[in-house]
Amino acid sequence: MKFLNLIVIVLALICHGVESLKLQANVGELFTYKIEPQLFNWTHQVISQQFRYRPSLKSYPDLPSWMRYMYSHEYHAGFLYGTPPESAAGKDLSLDVVALNRQNYETRHVVISMFVAYKFPTPNVVQMKINNLNWVHLMDPGRVENLRNIFRNDLWQNSREDLSVVFMESAVNMGGRLPLRPQQREGVIVHVGSFAQFSPRLMELQEEVRPLYKLPSCTYKRTSVQKIFENAGFKLDWCAFRMVGIESPTEILYHSGKQNEQQMAEDQRHQDRWMGISKEEVPERNYIDEFAFAFAIPGVIFAILIGMLSAVLCFQHEKFSSESDYHMSSTVQMVQCSDSKSNQPITTLKSLKDPNFLLDNTSLRSQSPNNSFYQLDCANSSIYARPKPPPYKGGTLGRNGVDI
Repeated sequence: MKFLNLIVIVLALICHGVESLKLQANVGELFTYKIEPQLFNWTHQVISQQFRYRPSLKSYPDLPSWMRYMYSHEYHAGFLYGTPPESAAGKDLSLDVVALNRQNYETRHVVISMFVAYKFPTPNVVQMKINNLNWVHLMDPGRVENLRNIFRNDLWQNSREDLSVVFMESAVNMGGRLPLRPQQREGVIVHVGSFAQFSPRLMELQEEVRPLYKLPSCTYKRTSVQKIFENAGFKLDWCAFRMVGIESPTEILYHSGKQNEQQMAEDQRHQDRWMGISKEEVPERNYIDEFAFAFAIPGVIFAILIGMLSAVLCFQHEKFSSESDYHMSSTVQMVQCSDSKSNQPITTLKSLKDPNFLLDNTSLRSQSPNNSFYQLDCANSSIYARPKPPPYKGGTLGRNGVDI
């Protein structure tokens, strides 16, 4: 009995801690929602960052791909925002939001139910970058209404009926740089769209800023509509001002329900989907061709280099052989010897590279340091051979008659 009472108490606590909330989002239109302590019946805030929130898709660890959550330290609240795509049309979503009170570590849980309604995407869109605001500032409905009034009343009067914000994101998350000073604004990218055709004034504004498209940023540039935006509190980067759209017929606003269903079915067929493939359809890698290319091409290059090196070495070897033969032939000299007894000259051939010519004790004898005769052994007789005299060179006489 006590166990049953405990289960009833736990279920009552769970039912008390979990509340449900119903929201609606439209396809192609910016959805925003503020998460604050009042959502969890917390009415007081002692410290500046007392509460923390963690939203996620029910039974999943993360949010839908088109939705983003960011916490603002300036407003001390969390914000959900995003633009639902056409693939999410007609679906019900459930978000689990868990809140933590960092003062006493109390946790509470809220379930947010959401329905994504179908809406024709706006074909004509004006893209702009606002430098003096952060992303959280466009969560204020009054500031968003001021931005829409600029187009509905002055620049794009035909869009009065259906002008809406179709996209919003921080400039830093879109690839921009953080400002040098923390006090400066990061900037925010905003897109507004409508089914109405672009007005002549918008077309003139686009032609006015078209030469600036080649620049990444131009905060110094002023346009003819500068005062209109500055009076409403917006400072635009005119290098990021774009107009993208298709001149769609006005009948698209008056389609019947049956035509809407056909359009939805056609869009569903043409949307991009990733389809998985079977294991048999996975391409196989051919390693034989890769090894052939990896070894054949370097092998051919290596063989060509070896052939060129061999040819160079062969030519050099023949050159060295011919030069060595020439030197060997030039080192053989004819030495004329004379016999002291018979006074008859004897002619012999002696090689200057012959080791016997230099190493033989009887082949080279020096009588004195100043002796310039070679004592040779010719036919077992002691004879002297005088070296050949140097070639004669005719001299010239200087001024003093000295031979130079």
